[in-house]
Amino acid sequence: MDDLFIYGGLNRTLCDVLKEMRNCVKTNNFSYLAGLIEEAQSMGNKMEAALADQSNAKRAKETIKEAKAELRALKSEMGSLKEIQKLSK
Repeated sequence: MDDLFIYGGLNRTLCDVLKEMRNCVKTNNFSYLAGLIEEAQSMGNKMEAALADQSNAKRAKETIKEAKAELRALKSEMGSLKEIQKLSK
């Protein structure tokens, strides 16, 4: 629990929670283990969600890049069609 005082409870990592779990086993004091398990589960869920968000962001960037390339091609084609239309008048 000394680490909690040092960190002030801020920016607590999963490793900190696991260290406290190990301390529960070492001291045979399991009174707060359920809370630590919930905290570790919550942190794990947040990490998984962040990984999914990063993956989705990467996919979105690729989609935007493809759409911009398609837009450039369509604009170029539209310009060519306008030139042909001017010449045929």
